[in-house]
Amino acid sequence: MTDSGDVRPWGRDETPEERADRRWGDVIQEVRVAQTGVQILFGFLLTVVFTPRFVELGDTDRTIYVVTVLLGSAATGALIGPVSFHRIVSGRRIKPQAVVWASRLTLAGLVLLLGTLTSALLLILRVATDNTLVPWLVAGVVAWYLLCWFVLPAWARHRHTTPD
Repeated sequence: MTDSGDVRPWGRDETPEERADRRWGDVIQEVRVAQTGVQILFGFLLTVVFTPRFVELGDTDRTIYVVTVLLGSAATGALIGPVSFHRIVSGRRIKPQAVVWASRLTLAGLVLLLGTLTSALLLILRVATDNTLVPWLVAGVVAWYLLCWFVLPAWARHRHTTPD
């Protein structure tokens, strides 16, 4: 409640600055989880080109590899972006705006990570299995990612958000 007795619209008894601090902490925790995974995957992808098997890949698989590395690099940039953003704007009293941009970068990073995982899975399964199964296997895993990362959260947000 505010000094006037009104309930704050966001349901917590915190100032806008406290809310921005809390939301910033939330974003950074989320980024830490995603960033670790994308950095490990990206590091692995960077070594693939130096393996003896890489020279045996056909043009299509090399193209998939290049796309995967580019997506992984972009995902890494987007997921590291909030840290750089915070460092550059720190002390400028724009934390609420920084939280918005950090959230956008994190979401972009997750979408790019989805693309990275999809193309990496496509490449690995093309090399490891019968090509006729690959599109179905990749589609199934991508559907799972979409369900876990986007559909369920959107459903919960819609279901548990009260109209204003």
